Amino acid sequence: QVQLVESGGGLVQAGGSLRLSCAASESIVSINTLAWYRQAPGKQREWVASITRGGYTNYAGSVKDRFTISGDTPNNTVYLQMNSLKPEDTAVYYCKAAGVNFKPNEYWGQGTQVTVSS
Repeated sequence: QVQLVESGGGLVQAGGSLRLSCAASESIVSINTLAWYRQAPGKQREWVASITRGGYTNYAGSVKDRFTISGDTPNNTVYLQMNSLKPEDTAVYYCKAAGVNFKPNEYWGQGTQVTVSS
């Protein structure tokens, strides 16, 4: 069982920045893919960005060139740096770990609220 704890959410004005953190209870080297998702009120959860064990990153088109995902192996943490935030980025952001210890599993964090005011 992997526990994921997100932090760093808050209220920010449009154009501002936030950095989200996702702390894992196990070494992120043991996790195949770490990803960020978000869910806005009344909408389905959507994928935002992901990073693989090998460091390969990928982004949704709506956040590409504004968000950056990165891993901090010594601290077992993955970050999501969010710049040039827009009101439409307002959502609860969730961290997901998939493929822990080479098994077909996935784990989710509890989420952190990001609100961008116009």
